[in-house]
Amino acid sequence: MTRSTDPGRAHPPGASAPPIPPVTGGRGFTVAAVEAVPIFRDGLSALIQRSHGMTWVGHAANHHTALQLCEQLKPEMILLDSGLDPNCHLTRLLTAAEHPPIVVVLIREATRTSRYLTSAIGAGARAAVPRSAEPRRVIEAMRRAHMETRYLDPALATLAVRPKRQPAADGRPATGPRAQMPLSRREYQVLQLIAEGMENSAIAKVLYLSVETVRTHVKSILRKLAARDRTHAVTTAFRSGILITHPDDCAQLPESAEPQK
Repeated sequence: MTRSTDPGRAHPPGASAPPIPPVTGGRGFTVAAVEAVPIFRDGLSALIQRSHGMTWVGHAANHHTALQLCEQLKPEMILLDSGLDPNCHLTRLLTAAEHPPIVVVLIREATRTSRYLTSAIGAGARAAVPRSAEPRRVIEAMRRAHMETRYLDPALATLAVRPKRQPAADGRPATGPRAQMPLSRREYQVLQLIAEGMENSAIAKVLYLSVETVRTHVKSILRKLAARDRTHAVTTAFRSGILITHPDDCAQLPESAEPQK
């Protein structure tokens, strides 16, 4: 594998960049990403695979497959694109698991705000680094998150203040760091699949549940969202930010969680 050059240092033609130093002060750990853009995802995979002490196990491109990935592959750390979780619902679900992964948020420019950072930390994210950061800074954030309680990239330090609570642009109360996810982990997966147009029998096959169990989850979803029917529940979920549309650059990529081959 050809190593990419360090942007901050010149190298003679044909020479490879120095290897990323190994993780020290602890055992190695497994890593997965929630990232829908192939070039970013492949870059993260290559970065992890050439970093000592880290093992790449796979990726997911949306909320539903992210939860499946964690259930099936149980990665110890998740790299999460903030553009896929602007309201921090997925972060909250991941960190509320019985054996939660360490969540490192890769912050896009669109979510590079004090409000988002405070919400992400409140939802359980352990580290945050700009999505556009150089590879060494991403690795540093991962190391520090694995070894320490919390890590914030220096470029984001000015955002580490508690924002004043303000209403959203549409008049609805803004999502705060302590906002609670009204649905359980499984209900959230069912709602995602309803939004994709699946009927109960298809959802049951995807989630390895009985149709009756899916019906029970649907009833609970309708009750919790005060929805008249499935369509109303999906509409309410999108309007309240429980479900999100994908960022423009990944809206056409509804891939499944794929373990590393």
